[in-house]
Amino acid sequence: MSANVMPVHPEADLSSIVLEQADRLFRGEVTKERMAEADRGTWPSAIWAAVQQAGLPLALTAEQHGGVGLPPADALHLIRRAGYHTPPVPLAETMIAAALWAEASGEAIAGTLSLAPVGVSEVISIERGSGGYTLRGTAQRVPWATQVDHVLVHAYDAGASPWLALVPRPSLQDAKPRTNLANEPRETLTLDGVVVREAAVRAAPASCAGGFLLLGAAIRAQQMVGAMERCLDYALAYAMEREQFGRPLGRFQAVQHMLADAAGQYAAAAAAAEVAGEAYGTDDFAFATAVAKARVGEATGKVAEVCHQVHGAMGFTQEHPLHFATRRLWSWRDEFGHETFWQERIGRMVCSAGGEALWPKLVGK
Repeated sequence: MSANVMPVHPEADLSSIVLEQADRLFRGEVTKERMAEADRGTWPSAIWAAVQQAGLPLALTAEQHGGVGLPPADALHLIRRAGYHTPPVPLAETMIAAALWAEASGEAIAGTLSLAPVGVSEVISIERGSGGYTLRGTAQRVPWATQVDHVLVHAYDAGASPWLALVPRPSLQDAKPRTNLANEPRETLTLDGVVVREAAVRAAPASCAGGFLLLGAAIRAQQMVGAMERCLDYALAYAMEREQFGRPLGRFQAVQHMLADAAGQYAAAAAAAEVAGEAYGTDDFAFATAVAKARVGEATGKVAEVCHQVHGAMGFTQEHPLHFATRRLWSWRDEFGHETFWQERIGRMVCSAGGEALWPKLVGK
């Protein structure tokens, strides 16, 4: 090998291929017409079929379990790109749930998946019986609950040990239909008395021993960064195309200042999400994710506001695709903990570690 040629790491090469493939797939499959149909409650089967055929739902699942085996940081980049294109399917939830189930059981699972519970204070209990395991409790605002093949439920037994239960959709009869602002399904599931067979229950791995809240916050942070990038792309393009008083909007100083402020918010949010992605699987993941969800959530409101202001009345119409991204930003911001929840948790983490630990934590030493 020539001294001037850098070796290509196989994992890095695979990640680049998957991310490039995903971008092409989303550009071709996630059309305005299909987004509008999903808004009306139609399951986007063509989009999901393409996503599944490309192997994206198993991107985070280890190769030895039948998955793609992307490094976690790259898998979260894939979720960010999905956030940019806003496909109305549970790709992020499926990626996380599939990886967790494979880690717990040693087996990959196909199809669509979701996670429950997702609330900051909800707890599901599990009890072993002669016919399997019985679940008890209520999970609110579960993503895509009645449209996925299985919901992966995190539950605690009487001894406070955590378990994962893979619950098939036919078992979820008592579901209250609901959607978020982006018209994504967010049903309430009453799990009292739901029986799960023994083969579908496993001890929860250490990566989710405390529940799904942290992992959910990580994926929502990545999705929001992607959606913010899309909003800024729309706003910049519109500012250069739309003319007022004989010149493009982007030439007006006030508009330039607004866009610069939004770009600064996006850059700070993206940096925080990047750190969280790199920390996946390490002791720093909890703190980095708390910072990311808080900072990204703060930025989303400001970026969405500026982008709608730049578009004027046009940005609030159904005809312009901006609303597909901004409605998800407003919805995802509140899911898996609002920024005030994570800001409080950051404070508790810092205080519990003591003042001497603050500076090394901030600078990553």
